[in-house]
Amino acid sequence: MILHPSILALFVSSLLICLMVLYSTVYGIQILRRWDIASGSESQLALERKTYLISTIVSYFLGFQLVSLFLFIFTADSICHLFVGAMCAVGTLTVNPFGYPTLLLKVVTFLLAGFWLILNHADSLGYDYPLIRTKYLLLVVMAPFILAETVIQGIYFLGLRPDIITSCCGSLFSPASRGIATEIVNAPPLPMLALFYASSGGTLLCGAWFLARGRGGGLFALLNAVQLVVALTAIISVISLYIYQMPSHHCPFCILQQEYHFVGYPVYIALFGAAICGFGAGWLSRYQGIASLAEDLPGLCRALTVVSMACTAILVAIASGYVLLTGFTLR
Repeated sequence: MILHPSILALFVSSLLICLMVLYSTVYGIQILRRWDIASGSESQLALERKTYLISTIVSYFLGFQLVSLFLFIFTADSICHLFVGAMCAVGTLTVNPFGYPTLLLKVVTFLLAGFWLILNHADSLGYDYPLIRTKYLLLVVMAPFILAETVIQGIYFLGLRPDIITSCCGSLFSPASRGIATEIVNAPPLPMLALFYASSGGTLLCGAWFLARGRGGGLFALLNAVQLVVALTAIISVISLYIYQMPSHHCPFCILQQEYHFVGYPVYIALFGAAICGFGAGWLSRYQGIASLAEDLPGLCRALTVVSMACTAILVAIASGYVLLTGFTLR
């Protein structure tokens, strides 16, 4: 099983990313302790010479970390036919206890990696590396999650056995199941749909205010974080019903399949893109007073805000298309 091309790619890439992040974390700790841009000491000059190269290499590795989330889900979905009882990624992820922890860690590292890439780009706009401590502190925070993901993903892949009988999405995402999935599935559909539109509308209005006035960046970041949770819940509890046109099918993975025109990919890309860009724009707005960033940072914040709003609009448009244009209705 480990020799499956996609699994092998994920296994090797995660190992390389982990090693690079751990090495960069050691360097980052040195920056947090010793960085002083005003100093002309030999140690400071050595840190400055290394930081550009390391930041560039880490950026490429974390860029693939973003891709690996979708590759992992695609792989889990594509090999489900190898396991008895599995019909989509749900079955593959429940083959052993490490499937869903791996997915959860990949989501966490996806969000952290995206935010780090935004911070790194903003830092490169200033001649004096004004955000270098912040971005390496984030890298230090991210390192344990990357390490845990690599280890747990490796255990998960090594524990895949085709003779294991697993469960389908109907048994996990059903009102009769237990756990957090049950709480999401049992959320009232129409109120949840109304909350989704209210959250999306509030986020878009706050983004427009941020663009027009240059204020409210912190609120925009917070609303995007809330929107991520609300939209994920709404996708599972109600929007998926319109996509499947079935009153009891709540699976968040089947929408990634060809049968449903792979609509899950633009949905999730828009969802996570909105969250990362929106939170990044709001967070960076607090640094607009830094002299070396005063000229370029406002433009970056505006660009991130526009991308975040566009992603939110795409998500709402896709959901609305299924809600309004299909023949399925909730009674």
